[in-house]
Amino acid sequence: MRLFAAVLPPEDAIRELATEVHELERLPGAHDLRWTGRPGWHFTLAFYGEVDEEIVPDLSERLARAAHHTDPFPLSLRGGGHFGGRALWVGAAGDVAALRLLAGRAEAAARKAGVATGEHRRYRPHLTVARSRADADFKAYVTVLGAFAGREWTVGELCLVRSYLPKSGVRGEQPRYETLVSWALGAGTGAGTGGG
Repeated sequence: MRLFAAVLPPEDAIRELATEVHELERLPGAHDLRWTGRPGWHFTLAFYGEVDEEIVPDLSERLARAAHHTDPFPLSLRGGGHFGGRALWVGAAGDVAALRLLAGRAEAAARKAGVATGEHRRYRPHLTVARSRADADFKAYVTVLGAFAGREWTVGELCLVRSYLPKSGVRGEQPRYETLVSWALGAGTGAGTGGG
């Protein structure tokens, strides 16, 4: 199964971002971009790719420990940027150091469980809002996002998410995401809750 660890913004933060993205979709050239869907908006902490089912219990146990050792922290959606001409994203503000720490712990959990995580790169928090097959000029979009500052919320859980890639071949079809389990941050119960 195709898995990743993530932080999911709360619904009111998603609504704020949806309003901002609606404005971006009115800019020249926006129809050439593939806009990500609201159900898919998340901060990926560690991407695991295809993981054998028998590894998932060990990975889950290690992620539970990572969550237990990370206190809840404030975060907000703010600003934006791009990766080359291929992806447009919204950034994060607040306790970004805690978000990076949680990402590092999620990556370490995978390595210790035997999941190949690929080359380690410094974590850069981002929530992808659009992609382009060709080299796009995102300058106008980044300028608009520069003024965007969402409300602050408290990150209170770490999620293990399964990704289902589009199979129909229909233009614009989005991946589907399912939260398999989530763990409360901090020295709480340490028990995960199933998603769906």
